[in-house]
Amino acid sequence: EIRQTRSQLHPANLSVSNQGATTSIGSAMDSTVDALNNAYLEFVGAAAGVLEAKEVSGGLKTPSTDAALENFKQRWELFRVACDQAEEFVESVKQRIGSECLVDEATGSSVTGKSGQTTTGLPPISAVRLEQMSKAVRWLVIELQQGSGASAAAAHTPSSVPFDARFSEDAG
Repeated sequence: EIRQTRSQLHPANLSVSNQGATTSIGSAMDSTVDALNNAYLEFVGAAAGVLEAKEVSGGLKTPSTDAALENFKQRWELFRVACDQAEEFVESVKQRIGSECLVDEATGSSVTGKSGQTTTGLPPISAVRLEQMSKAVRWLVIELQQGSGASAAAAHTPSSVPFDARFSEDAG
């Protein structure tokens, strides 16, 4: 039953296409999936080794069963590390995709839906303006995290907000 499960777990070829980022994300994803798969197979193999050692020893504790259990413990830890790394990779890709979608939406880059129509609902803004707003938000987050509510409130005053005459929303 364990061997049957092993053969079913071979990952399919995965590819991600995101306007030229296919190679970097795809190869990183492939290596992450391969590392996770290898760690899993070693973990399952170690579990099978424990069962085999127990069977050979007649259920008694022997140096062989102890060694099999130690190997199982090590493989379990390695599998957990591989899972954590895969989770971190997924989170970083989610953040990257979210950031790219935000930039595309904010700058008016063409994003087409299934009907072939542009799905952007916001008027385009410049990348420079987007960066200014992003920095302002980051500073507010940092100030709020540090518990300085007074300085966060002061950040909303016109004197502390950078003025850009090209945008009418900055004038008020």
